[in-house]
Amino acid sequence: MSTEQRLQSIIEAALLAAGKPLTLDELLALFDVTDLPERQAIRAALKSLAEEYQGRGIELLEVGSGFRIQVRSEFAPWISRLWAERPTRYSRALMETLALIAYRQPITRGEIEAVRGVSVSSNIIKTLLEREWVRVVGHRDVPGKPSLYATTKEFLDHFNLKSLAELPTLAEIRDLDSINRELDLELPGISAHTTPEPDAPDSESEPTSP
Repeated sequence: MSTEQRLQSIIEAALLAAGKPLTLDELLALFDVTDLPERQAIRAALKSLAEEYQGRGIELLEVGSGFRIQVRSEFAPWISRLWAERPTRYSRALMETLALIAYRQPITRGEIEAVRGVSVSSNIIKTLLEREWVRVVGHRDVPGKPSLYATTKEFLDHFNLKSLAELPTLAEIRDLDSINRELDLELPGISAHTTPEPDAPDSESEPTSP
């Protein structure tokens, strides 16, 4: 086995075993000082692995938190049957709220409500915080000091994004007449047209704002 093949195999094993994305620094930390590879060698090994996975059921992807090996999304309908639990489904209201945070961050709950025209359920904000898709990054300097929300690296990881720059532009989103009317966002892996499960935590109807 050549040095390059050995390096590639070590990185592949680490990504499979980690259960989470690994950064370049975390991959470098696998090696002793005596056999520490160059960062460029790590990147070359990652590129080679990604090329090897072309046309296969798995892929190597760079997301917000680093690099990971994952099942290709087109095979999710079959792979999901390995687990008894049904995948979590999110309401349109939750996805619209998440989309507004992603595109308008940092943004307050009141500003989200002003755009959507309805009150934002506390369960929606709670769910987004618990999933660690959004976090509080500060407070607006107005009376009441409302919290400012922004997306996280976990948000990027979940939607297979390396950065917010990879979000589709608003012009690319179909059926979007106005951001102040109805936002019809489809992010990788979740459709905007999902409907909540009967017992979904955020499935209650939202009251119309006065």
